[in-house]
Amino acid sequence: MKQWKLVSLPLLLLAAISGSAYAQQQHEVTDSTDSECYLPGIQERLECGIVQVPENYEKPQGRQIGIHYAVLPAIQEGAKPDPMLILAGGPGQAATELAPMISRMFDTVRQKRDIVLIDQRGTGKSHPLECDINRPDELIRSDDEQELAQLTSDCLKQYPDTDTTQYHTVNAVKDFEKVREHLGVQQVNLYGGSYGTRVGLTYLREAPESVRTATLDAVAPPQVVIGPFGQHGAQAFDAMLRNCEEQVACQEKFPTLEQDYHDVMNALEGQDVLLDAHDPLSFEPMTINLTPGRFSSIVRMALYHPNTRQLLPYAIHSAAQSNYKAVLGLMGGTMSQSSIYLGLMLSVVCSEDLPRATEQLLAKDGDNDFIGGRTGDAFVDMCSGWKSAPVPSYWSEPVVSDKPVLLLSGELDPVTPPAWGDLAAKTLPNSKHLTAPNASHTIASHTCANKLIAEFIEKADVTAIDGSCLQKQRLKPFVLNQNGAGL
Repeated sequence: MKQWKLVSLPLLLLAAISGSAYAQQQHEVTDSTDSECYLPGIQERLECGIVQVPENYEKPQGRQIGIHYAVLPAIQEGAKPDPMLILAGGPGQAATELAPMISRMFDTVRQKRDIVLIDQRGTGKSHPLECDINRPDELIRSDDEQELAQLTSDCLKQYPDTDTTQYHTVNAVKDFEKVREHLGVQQVNLYGGSYGTRVGLTYLREAPESVRTATLDAVAPPQVVIGPFGQHGAQAFDAMLRNCEEQVACQEKFPTLEQDYHDVMNALEGQDVLLDAHDPLSFEPMTINLTPGRFSSIVRMALYHPNTRQLLPYAIHSAAQSNYKAVLGLMGGTMSQSSIYLGLMLSVVCSEDLPRATEQLLAKDGDNDFIGGRTGDAFVDMCSGWKSAPVPSYWSEPVVSDKPVLLLSGELDPVTPPAWGDLAAKTLPNSKHLTAPNASHTIASHTCANKLIAEFIEKADVTAIDGSCLQKQRLKPFVLNQNGAGL
């Protein structure tokens, strides 16, 4: 039986096959409390360990699970006592699996401070909730044939002893606090990206005394519903179309780009387009039915980062001419990114967000001609097969805190718009919200924001941060052909 490591989901991100040996290597857990370890992509030996916590904090003597952590040590001698704590996104990313990117992105922070990576419960080596599903035909099913509720129900059956209702944001913060105490740290500097910003805001509410500063990048405050992303994706797609029109070379090369997209979507509705590809992790061959749902998912995910966004006009135009090589390239880039642990994603979204997704909200979100309501509908279907329970209503109230908070947004973000950062700032009086006009999702990864974050952590003063460098970043030119013309 193959292991379906759901890097993404049908109609939402993508599904990808990953060899079981790779997954076993990633998730093998040692019983030791503290040890030294190596993480993929990091050559130095790190401090790591596992802290036992209750699965259900209301039953402290009940079942225990291990929370895995690793520490990227400061480069200089005499590290500052307040490390950076990484709050991974998703929901469903494992922080330790992001170690190489984090080390590069925050190399300035690492000069003086340790960086603590903790796998949120349900991810990485912290009792991972991934799916081992025997569905060898999943990637050749049509959109209508995909049974997402059955898929998630099958996944749930693999965890008969796990109380999935306990895998939520508040318990994640409690776990992080247990690790902080274990490490003997008094205060941390939070960095959360995407869903990690919600964890960061929850941290400010649940354990404010443990926070020195918080940086929230691509803000998703608790009062908004995550999952239905149709409107935000459509806005980012429209911005991409406008940007192509504004670049003379792009406009001349792809004069009917919006129509090209709709032509592809219509063509895929009427025929099976089977593409041969290779899994980017195992390199095993696989066949993919390029449905409208999968195609629109690839395009939406490409909008997350400038490097993939700049390939979209060429990929869409080529697909309109029945040439799907560029689309496969974009898909491979998405599939090779850090895994999303489906069980944790569902445990969070199905308990914290979908209960608030009214029919009116879903209808409004689906009122677009880009991806319609595919993301919201997918979550509704998946949550119907997953065990969850609505969380207390106060969890979705605005977080009030006077801690120094740096809020970051990208104007081109297809999932967490700048308006959400403005919303969070209303109850954070000691905050500053910076928006990068030519950046997309989690801007610390592709702008000068990583340097601003290092400065902010050093000074712990938002008034001292000058974000003008974000305004100077130019929009990346679009690729015009397979040889990279236009760059």
